Amino acid sequence: MIKINENYIRIKNNYLFSEISKKVNEYKNCNKDKNIISLGIGDVTQAVVKVVIDAIHKATDEMAKTETFRGYAPYEGYDFLIQAILKNDFINRGIFVESDEIFINDGAKSDTGNIGDILGHNNHVAIVDPAYPVYVDTNKMAGRTVELLTCSPENCFVPMFPKKKADVIYLCYPNNPTGTTLNSEQLKKWVDYALENKSLILFDAAYEAYISQSNIPHSIYEILNAKKVAIEFRSFSKTAGFTGLRAGYTIVPKELITKTSFGEKVSLNTMWKRRQSTKFNGTAYIVQRGAEAIYSSDGQKQIRAVIDYYMENARIIKTNLELLGLTTYGGINAPYIWIKTPNTMTSWDFFDLLLNQVQIVGTPGSGFGEAGEGFFRFTAFGNRDNILEAMFRMKKLSEFY
Repeated sequence: MIKINENYIRIKNNYLFSEISKKVNEYKNCNKDKNIISLGIGDVTQAVVKVVIDAIHKATDEMAKTETFRGYAPYEGYDFLIQAILKNDFINRGIFVESDEIFINDGAKSDTGNIGDILGHNNHVAIVDPAYPVYVDTNKMAGRTVELLTCSPENCFVPMFPKKKADVIYLCYPNNPTGTTLNSEQLKKWVDYALENKSLILFDAAYEAYISQSNIPHSIYEILNAKKVAIEFRSFSKTAGFTGLRAGYTIVPKELITKTSFGEKVSLNTMWKRRQSTKFNGTAYIVQRGAEAIYSSDGQKQIRAVIDYYMENARIIKTNLELLGLTTYGGINAPYIWIKTPNTMTSWDFFDLLLNQVQIVGTPGSGFGEAGEGFFRFTAFGNRDNILEAMFRMKKLSEFY
């Protein structure tokens, strides 16, 4: 009889968004006349900007000619995209990163989960709670011990240090799902903790393009000595509408050096490169050309217009919910609004109330972890008319709570 990884059966059977989809589909089947507005899953709704589409079309035409055809992509990504990232995301911000520390991927979700391939199963992992489910689930799949770091209104959503010394720490800021942030001073404390305890920080900066306040770092590498302790993940999904195209990148600094159990020094950069060359065939050429176009002058203007559109959605949602007496967080440096459920309702009870009474779909906070119970997430990734209609419907909902 084959042996299985039994850690898989010790986690929830259904991924959070699969469970939501199941509930919504069941409702639709019984209420075919109802118009449902989704403010739940964080998928973008605005079309990919013109400069990206033009670049993809051009790259597609290249693939149709033998002399310009491209086959397997380099495992770490094409140099034209790496250089664009290096200049715009780091050099222009005064951050020193080397080109061979940048690895192009098919989205941040993949690498935040796959990074565990190069980490031992006996590491103690600390994860902010609530959190993007991939962090917790992939570590439990690997059999690691996980300590949740509660983020709540009581501590202003700033996590306390782990009770047990953490080998690996997941930080996501601006945060999904709460939409909250850490300022430079708060983030420096975590870098100092990692330096002192020889920990590794896995920093998810997928939403850095939505930061509007000047004291919020866009990269952990803005903090002195962070390259000695941190891997950073970036995404084009929400920044430039690549949820269906799939591209992002990961920074693995060469300063990240650890030792094997027998005392040999090893580089995490080298290990990640070995992992990628074995398990990953690279991001498609036409997608990487599209990502490169983001960094052109027109590309920056066009994606900024889309980001501003979503953040105006966030403002509309946050303002209207607060006028209805609901307590909200986030929505200023991130496209997510974190809502305290009314009258101590559970997250799933509030989900059911919204779906059944006003046909609005959001995300139950408990799906993001224990500290998410009693909260609810709305996403600003919607069409403006739907956002306005949803807020109109929310006014009718107040009579039910």
